Amino acid sequence: MPRHAAAHVDLDAVASNVAALGELVAPAELCVVVKADGYGHGAEDVARVAIAAGADRLAVALVEEGQELRDVGIDAPVLVLSQPSADTMPDAFASGLTPTVDTAAGIDAAAEVSRTSATRWGVHLKVDTGMHRVGCDPADAVVLARRALDAGLALEGTFTHLAVADEPSRPETALQLERFADVLGRLGAAGIDPGICHAANSAGALLHPDARLDMVRVGIAAYGISPAPGLDLPVLLEPAMAVTAEVSHVAHVPAGEGVSYGLRYRFGEPADLAVVPLGYADGVPRRLGEVGAEVLIGGVRRPIRGVVTMDQLVVEVTSGPEVAVGDEVVLIGVQGHERIAAQDWAGPLGTIAYEIVCGFGPRLPRRHLARVSHGWPGAAEGLVGHRIDPVER
Repeated sequence: MPRHAAAHVDLDAVASNVAALGELVAPAELCVVVKADGYGHGAEDVARVAIAAGADRLAVALVEEGQELRDVGIDAPVLVLSQPSADTMPDAFASGLTPTVDTAAGIDAAAEVSRTSATRWGVHLKVDTGMHRVGCDPADAVVLARRALDAGLALEGTFTHLAVADEPSRPETALQLERFADVLGRLGAAGIDPGICHAANSAGALLHPDARLDMVRVGIAAYGISPAPGLDLPVLLEPAMAVTAEVSHVAHVPAGEGVSYGLRYRFGEPADLAVVPLGYADGVPRRLGEVGAEVLIGGVRRPIRGVVTMDQLVVEVTSGPEVAVGDEVVLIGVQGHERIAAQDWAGPLGTIAYEIVCGFGPRLPRRHLARVSHGWPGAAEGLVGHRIDPVER
């Protein structure tokens, strides 16, 4: 029996976002990032839809994530965004993935596993222009690029990552782009073709046209979520994920009683409560009730009370329409005229919407929905105007 709770992923929304982003950044190529199981949305289905909607490439964080795409027959170019460890480099090569390199050791490891190949294995060189997470020093870029070429690799691309592109008033993005342009200039002066040049993440692609270069790497925007709250975006993004459950229990408590572990919330008046069978084991943050978060029941915002427990949370439903067992609960998404967005949770918790959607765990089923086929195995064609039966993963 299916669980009466799920994360619903609207693949039509993903397709719409990808198409709009591709149009915005053209003629730059569009690389859609599907790491972390497609930011919690389901990498396999998102990847298929993204390619069908016009994405030129995909990107992942781990070799294992790229292998999973290959295992289900996805043959689009896949960039591994961080340098693989030496022991996973053979798997990257065998799966036809494109690795990032940023050290001499990484270049040597890639060259070693590909030395018997009749063709040069393409790699992307990552340069640290100011984020200071990974990437080579700009001063070392020419030497490392030459090392890769001399070792029999192909320099398919050169890239960097922007640290504050989602804060458009800050000057560091322009500085990073200047540093990257200097690297590209020095590569050219050394007679080295840098290949595909890319710097822009979602925020860079949306807010910094000069960062688009030859390709952009779009992650969170493909899923319909703004890179940061309050941004004036040039395209309309449609959130792809909704999280729903059903009321599993209702109760009445007298004034003065507390609720949930620690009894940290006490009712000043008699109250009606509804229990929702989702908790922090599913990815619902434990502190949501403490920061005033709400859910939707009967098209009305209802406050979470007390701490979220491992498997359940408690909602006060004293006001508004009467609530019964089996009523739909919308944690993220739309019900009636109300919407709760991932950012509505992220803001009070002091985090970002990325963490919210990535945090929904594997025991919460993903139900992928579409009005038309986007090319996953078994999907019927020509269902315009009809909802394909959800595919649970």
